[in-house]
Parts: sequence; C-alpha cells; structure tokens
Amino acid sequence: MLNEIEVIGFTLIAAAIAATSQYLMKKSIHKFSIDLKGIFSLFKNKFLIISIFVYLISLVFYLIALSSGELSFVYPTFATTFLFVFIIAKLKLNEPITLYRGIGITLIVIGVIIVAMTY
Repeated sequence: MLNEIEVIGFTLIAAAIAATSQYLMKKSIHKFSIDLKGIFSLFKNKFLIISIFVYLISLVFYLIALSSGELSFVYPTFATTFLFVFIIAKLKLNEPITLYRGIGITLIVIGVIIVAMTY
C-alpha cells in the first residue's frame, strides 16, 4: 500500500512517461493514407511500436498509483500529462506557445493543485 506522497509520485511518473510516449509517437508517425495499406504500414513502424511500449510502461505506473490512491485523485493528477506534453512540444518540436494554450495549461495545473490539496 502506497502512502499519499508515493501515489502522487507514481502518478506524476506515469504522466511524464505518457507524455514522452506521445512525443515519440509524433516523431515516429508521418503522413499516411487512411486505407488498408496505410494502416498496416503502422505495424511496421519500429519507432511507433516503441512509443506504444513506452505508453504501456506509463500504464503500469498509473495502475500502481491507482491501486492505492483514489480514482478521483489519481485521474485528475494524471492530467499533468498535458503540462509535460506542452513542455516537450515546445522544447523538442519547437511548437508555439500561444497565450490561450498557456492559459489552458495554467488552468489545468491550478486544477491539479486544488485536487492535490484535498487528498
């Protein structure tokens, strides 16, 4: 049984790993046709398969957190994935940080903090 800090830690680790897998998916996928040949080409993409495996690792951390934490706490805390993706997208993909995106991420972080204060 995990204590509160460990639940938070496992959830944040799961979120960071999930965000990393999203980055890997973005880097590994290119435009493809939405037909049978295009869909089957996805199964040959080694980097895409690795990114899915990384996502499964995040799922393991998430399930560990969920096993001891409350769903109404763990799931909102997992929303920090949005923050991690936002940071990775800026640093690694050089995506723009617009005012509205910044406000949205800030609201998500404030929401996570409020939920964390109730745990």
